[in-house]
Amino acid sequence: MKFAIISAGEGSRLSQEGVRLPKPLVQLNGTAMIDRLIRIFEANGAEQVVVIINNEVPETKAHLAELKKTSGVPLEVVVKTTPSSMHSFYELSRYLKDDKFCLTTVDTIFREDEFTRFIEAFKASDKDGMMAVTDYIDDEKPLYISTDEELNITGFHDEATPQCRYISGGIYCLTPKAIRTLEGCMEKGMSRMRNFQRQLVADGLRLTAYPFSKILDVDHASDIVKAEAFLNRKE
Repeated sequence: MKFAIISAGEGSRLSQEGVRLPKPLVQLNGTAMIDRLIRIFEANGAEQVVVIINNEVPETKAHLAELKKTSGVPLEVVVKTTPSSMHSFYELSRYLKDDKFCLTTVDTIFREDEFTRFIEAFKASDKDGMMAVTDYIDDEKPLYISTDEELNITGFHDEATPQCRYISGGIYCLTPKAIRTLEGCMEKGMSRMRNFQRQLVADGLRLTAYPFSKILDVDHASDIVKAEAFLNRKE
């Protein structure tokens, strides 16, 4: 199984708030966020890790070039500035067409034990996709997920409905079927990951929700403190 990281954003909000490091290199408890993800993926049996970074930050490019030399898992780095996360996913997709894969963004913070159970559940699943979800809402524009009683996903929504127990955690386990949907979205000129997810449902892919206790994103300087406390289990 392959793992992929979208790390192509500029982290402009962090830099505006005084964080000097590029977003992938922001440290949590002394470890760069991108290093943390790659280590976790390796621990979960990654055959390959594919990362996309933008072409604007030489520090990230140099860091990954060094990491490539010492990583315990094959590391492929795509350097390209893209207009959206969905475009970044499209650039990664050529590496992901042959097997199940897990995709996330560089600043997605979760507990490792929950992630391991999630990956094991997906490997054993016959569904077309398994989405990490949480009922912890600390997002400026959450994507709400409606499910049936068996946690099969019935829709993705900008506003909560009575069927929405969870929001998207931004960790997607998918099969190559999803790439056909992605290619169709690109042909239609779509650009948002949430619209891609809606199209998965429209195309009839069988998706299930997998609950995590909490998933955080690091978008602001204050989120770094929150993430460290969360990983240290202080909250």
